[in-house]
Amino acid sequence: MSPQLRLDALLEDLQQQVAQVRGARDRVHTLLDAVLAVGSDLDLEVVLRRIVESAVTLVDARYGALGVLGEEGTIKQFVTVGMDEEAIARIGYYPRGEGILGLLIRHPEPLRLANLAEHPASAGFPSGHPPMTSFLGAPVRVRDRVFGNLYLTNKQSGAEFDSDDEAVMQTLAAAAGVAIDNARLYDEAHRRQRWLAASNELTRSLLSGAEPGAVLQSFTGAVREMAGADLVTLAVPVGHRGELVIEASSGSQAEEVRGLVLPATTLAAKVFTSGETITNEALSADPSSQGGSASVVELGPAFFVPLGTREHVRGVLQVANLPGGALFTDAVIDMVTGFGNQAALALDVAEHRQNTERMVVLNDRDRIARDLHDLVIQRLFAGALTLQSTLGQVSDRPQVNERIQRVVDDLDDTIKIIRSTVYALREGDQARRGSGLRAQLVAATERATETLGFAPALRMTGLLDTAVPAEQAEQLLAVLGEALSNTVRHAHASIVDVGVEVTDAALKLRVADNGRGIDPAVTRRSGLANLRRRAEEMDGTLTLSANQPSGTVVEWVVPLLSTA
Repeated sequence: MSPQLRLDALLEDLQQQVAQVRGARDRVHTLLDAVLAVGSDLDLEVVLRRIVESAVTLVDARYGALGVLGEEGTIKQFVTVGMDEEAIARIGYYPRGEGILGLLIRHPEPLRLANLAEHPASAGFPSGHPPMTSFLGAPVRVRDRVFGNLYLTNKQSGAEFDSDDEAVMQTLAAAAGVAIDNARLYDEAHRRQRWLAASNELTRSLLSGAEPGAVLQSFTGAVREMAGADLVTLAVPVGHRGELVIEASSGSQAEEVRGLVLPATTLAAKVFTSGETITNEALSADPSSQGGSASVVELGPAFFVPLGTREHVRGVLQVANLPGGALFTDAVIDMVTGFGNQAALALDVAEHRQNTERMVVLNDRDRIARDLHDLVIQRLFAGALTLQSTLGQVSDRPQVNERIQRVVDDLDDTIKIIRSTVYALREGDQARRGSGLRAQLVAATERATETLGFAPALRMTGLLDTAVPAEQAEQLLAVLGEALSNTVRHAHASIVDVGVEVTDAALKLRVADNGRGIDPAVTRRSGLANLRRRAEEMDGTLTLSANQPSGTVVEWVVPLLSTA
């Protein structure tokens, strides 16, 4: 070879090496830019997407994804780049961790393949999935724990991924682990700040004497905001058979589930009994959730946590998203559990304070009763005897005799009234210690279960145990029993919904069924006449209307009497 040809070959090799050096330099700069971009934000969702976008750019891939792992080694979150919404909709669902993805989960080491379909672990693609050939995967570790896996497919040039691509991928995965850790620490600190603020507000409200119902409603709202959930409910025990009633709710369709009575077979009741947390990825689709709020509202990912300690559970929190919503992370579940324990402690303190105040009132009542009995009645009785002894001395003066006798009779009536007051002071609180109206309503619907053949759905709203006087509570239970009996005898229904609500002005009962409705040919309706009479005696109304698509709705409404 001539010297000129050798020189040209050397110059060409030199140019290629210079080009390779420049390419490596540009790639390093691109990698550094990617690392800076990944770590420039503290929002975890933004960080995850930037990781995938940077990986796709660095190795010139068409498709990229980051699969976040759950507790059981399955993919609980899948962040994709390169597919539009239509392509994602055609696939229908994200992968759960099978095939090649499952192999990378079980063996978290870098994996490079020329053709996905030729690997023994390949499980194929679902219908509608775009074709994929070359593959590059690497684990993303956060503090020696695998957080998830990066997946890249289809190099844009059509070539295979090489060792340089793998090295770049591993470098980016290491930087991604640091960025994810920082984002999670920031997110945790932010959540703790909100948790402390909400806990302080909850404690302040309870200890300042605020209405417990309003405080619990505010509590569910705070939990929903912290967890980013669509619906949060708080169920508390009612009756003696393991039932719960949703006392407070916040979020999407909260009004539809507030006051709903949950049977002892629901997931919430199981959490109340066991004191353990339960998670579910598709609540309404789970047969074990029947009878709960998921039977009324379509719910997807959810979890239940006990409010309080395992030995003393005060209630059950349900935190849920709508179908298709994001799964709740372990950090969110831990945060809500801690907040619930803090709330239970504040409720205990507030309850002890109310009990102390109640004891002060009871002691004052006992003292007043003793003073009335030992001092006032005795003096009135002595005065009446003195006046009675003077009647013989004025027997010759009829007008004076009559006046003194009237005073004696008035004193006798006054003594009877005071004695009745003393009895009421001593017995009134004993009566309040008996079963409340809520428990009696639950018992009434349970009795109807035997004759109906199924359990009626019961919703109770308002301060039924404290705001409804005994007279109206008795009438309400009688009306409910009569309405359910009419349903058993005439409706032939398969669904019965019972709603009881007390407001500042009225007491309302609504019984709806899906039976055959009221036969217009039947003119004798003694049961309905009784319901109407009970309503009219209390200046209320009884309304009958057709239910849709079939059945009858009975509404009984009376003005609320004062409990004073």
